[in-house]
Amino acid sequence: MTQLSLRTDGRADNEARPLNLTLDFTMHAEGSVLVECGNTKVICTASVEEDVPPFLKGKDKRPKHGWVTAEYGMLPRSTGTRRKREIGKVEGRTQEIQRLIGRALRSVTNLHMLTPYAIRLDCDVIQADGGTRTAAISGVFVAYILALRKLFSAGKLKQFPVQQHLAAISVGLVGNRTLLDLKYDEDSTAEVDMNVVMLEDGSLVEVQGTAEGQTFSRMQLDGMLDLAEQGIQAHMAAQKQVLGKILRD
Repeated sequence: MTQLSLRTDGRADNEARPLNLTLDFTMHAEGSVLVECGNTKVICTASVEEDVPPFLKGKDKRPKHGWVTAEYGMLPRSTGTRRKREIGKVEGRTQEIQRLIGRALRSVTNLHMLTPYAIRLDCDVIQADGGTRTAAISGVFVAYILALRKLFSAGKLKQFPVQQHLAAISVGLVGNRTLLDLKYDEDSTAEVDMNVVMLEDGSLVEVQGTAEGQTFSRMQLDGMLDLAEQGIQAHMAAQKQVLGKILRD
C-alpha cells in the first residue's frame, strides 16, 4: 500500500492547523481576539453600538431588533507582495467576505434578544497563508461572545442571544487528494476549493464551493463536507477551551 507524503507543513491530509486564540488582544473593543491558524493571523474585534441601522427602525423610530454586521480587510503587506491599500470603495472579494462573516454571525444570533444593540465586527488580516475568511469567522465568533458577555453581565441584555458555537474551515481537492484547511500553496493550485460554515449542532450556514480546474462528484462533495465537519469540530473545541461555559446549555 502506497503511503501519501505529508503536506509541506507536515500535516496529514485530514489534519487542520491548530487554532490559537489570544483573548483581549486590544484594549478598547468590547471583545477582541488574535486568531492564529498556522501562519494566517487575523485581529478580530467586536464593538457595541447603542443604535441600529435606519432600515431596522419602525415608524416610531424604535428598533425592530438588534443587528450584527462585519468588515474585513487585509493589511498591505499581509501577503507575499504588497497589496494596494483599499481606500474608499472596497474590492468585490472584500465585499463578499464581509457579507459572509455578517451572515454567519447573524445565523447564530437571536436578533430580538440583542435589541437595541448593533455589534460591529472587524476582521483585519495581518498575515495571510490561506483560509483568511474561515479563520476570521472562527476567531471573530469568540470576540463576539466576549462583547455579548459584557452586555449580559452589565444587565443590558435580559437573555443571552447566542446558544451554540459557530466555526468555519476550508477543504479542497488538490491533485488526487482531499485536503483539510488549505494553506496558500494548496489553495492556489486546488482543482476544487470550498469554504464551509457550520453550527455546533451540525447545521450548515454556508457552503462556498468552486470547481477551478475540474468538476467534482456528489461523492467527493459529501467527503469534503465530512472532512470539513471534522475540522470545524476542532475549531469549536479551541473556542470552548478559551471561552469556558459562557454559552448556556
